[in-house]
Amino acid sequence: MLTIFKKIFTWWNRDTVGTRIKTIFFGKLVGKDDFGNKYYQSKSGKRWIIYFDEIEASKIPVEWFSWMHFMPNKIENNHELEKHSWQKPHQPNLTGTESAYYPNKIKKDAIQKKYKSWKK
Repeated sequence: MLTIFKKIFTWWNRDTVGTRIKTIFFGKLVGKDDFGNKYYQSKSGKRWIIYFDEIEASKIPVEWFSWMHFMPNKIENNHELEKHSWQKPHQPNLTGTESAYYPNKIKKDAIQKKYKSWKK
């Protein structure tokens, strides 16, 4: 029951009721990425995404990002993109999380100041 209310009254919780209705009537599923996001396109050419989990634009892999912005890529033809052995898997923006990148000189727990305050 709580999930129904969350879906109706919160736009940040995956897709809204309006988006779901539009997807059912006008959307054609184009494909799915490794994160579970689903990509749709209407007959008029409009494209949209329904995120699997949290709505975060950095969770769109490069090949689907180019598809969303009408840039030519290999997904247009066969919906599969061959990845090379040297390519790393896509990661969303991890800034502000526990998995964020910290340089070697800066420790996570205590960031050291590189200056001295002139006030005492």
